[in-house]
Amino acid sequence: MEESKRQKQVARIIQEEMTTIFQREGLNIIQGGMISISKVYVTPDLLEARLHLSFFKLDNHAELLKIIKEKTGELRGALGNKLRHQLRRIPELQFFADDSMEHASKIEELLDKIRQESKPNDEA
Repeated sequence: MEESKRQKQVARIIQEEMTTIFQREGLNIIQGGMISISKVYVTPDLLEARLHLSFFKLDNHAELLKIIKEKTGELRGALGNKLRHQLRRIPELQFFADDSMEHASKIEELLDKIRQESKPNDEA
């Protein structure tokens, strides 16, 4: 189902504010790697926001995601302070790992492997 204009607006506002909150809380740079909010989806009733986090140069995604989920209440409170004049109710936050970067790199590796295997056949 297509997202409404309002859903997209709220998602964009949440993404911008949560990025700022992550920077202020020191959650964007951890253990020499980086966490960013790659996409935010908001339900049609605007009561739930699903934030997809992208992990760059970090190995323990599950552990870091668990730490962030433990801070959900604090993060929602900080978001509420920022958006209290723009939204009637602050959405419940849910965090998910965005594995699209990993998926893309695996596809790239497979394509490179196919290219390497096809080179000897072309020369023969």
